[in-house]
Amino acid sequence: MDDDQRRASGQCLCGAVTYDVRGPLRDVVDCHCHRCRRFTGHFMAASSARVEDVEITDVEGHLTWFQPVDEAAYAFCGRCGSSLFWAATSSPDRLSICAGTLDPPTGLRTVEAWWVGEASDYFERPDLPERETE
Repeated sequence: MDDDQRRASGQCLCGAVTYDVRGPLRDVVDCHCHRCRRFTGHFMAASSARVEDVEITDVEGHLTWFQPVDEAAYAFCGRCGSSLFWAATSSPDRLSICAGTLDPPTGLRTVEAWWVGEASDYFERPDLPERETE
């Protein structure tokens, strides 16, 4: 994919799995369902793109897909464990991308929260202090 075609790029923590996206990305949706919470360790913040617009590079074969239910499949890096993608079987033309794996600046914003009734009991939207990270 040429640099002028690329809309976004991203990778797992160790860099073994990288990807480029051309074409539009959906704004971010937070999902609090029990599967997304267990897959990511909190809630999932995900964008999505057309499958045909995502080019995944996995030279060493670390991208691992699993499908715990008929409705959805999830992908992670088998080397570092980073949650990377999920796909709904009802939308085979779309690939959801874990937003935290996108290289900034993304130009995206969080627009919705799904399955908030399944959010864990610790989850609140408190007014927390913010600080810059080093």
